[in-house]
Amino acid sequence: MFSGIVEEAAKVVKLEKDKGNLHITMHCSFADELKIDQSIAHNGVCLTVVKIDKENKTFTVTAIQETLDKSNLGLLQINDKVNLERSMKIDSLLDGHMVQGHVDQTATCTNVREADGSWYYTFEYDPSLEDYITVEKGSVSVNGVSLTVVNSKDKSFEVAIIPFTYDLTNFHEFKKGTVVNIEFDIIGKYVARIVRQQLNK
Repeated sequence: MFSGIVEEAAKVVKLEKDKGNLHITMHCSFADELKIDQSIAHNGVCLTVVKIDKENKTFTVTAIQETLDKSNLGLLQINDKVNLERSMKIDSLLDGHMVQGHVDQTATCTNVREADGSWYYTFEYDPSLEDYITVEKGSVSVNGVSLTVVNSKDKSFEVAIIPFTYDLTNFHEFKKGTVVNIEFDIIGKYVARIVRQQLNK
């Protein structure tokens, strides 16, 4: 379980295809604090640490084909930045919202506009399930970042980014056409499913 509060945007230093899998190695400031089998969110995708090089401050995770099909990890290139978050501790404050690390689908950035020191990003998506919705002032995870929805529509939404988030995460690299990972709010998905089931009775 994660909160959507990104710790670092780590740089990809190696990509290795292995049949249907992709081994991703990143340079990370806290690599020497990690452990094998530890779960970390990568652009919102929960992956397991399989290798650590403490001397060079790198670690490696493996994304299977299912993950590559449903996320933007298969689009990664060397030197790309990936948002990282270690899993929550049970006694920690929940600063963002409940994020599972199970990306629902990708979305495409269709507009970026600056607004007096902050930035607004618009994302469009083609919902693969009817339960994949956003609501005004609700929560959504974009590349693992917990954000508040504004201008919610059927197949698009907008989020506002403050300078701190802009600098810390890979949002500063987004432009029109950038593909991002979306995890819709888990509570919203359950509510949408229940309502739909009741209407279909």
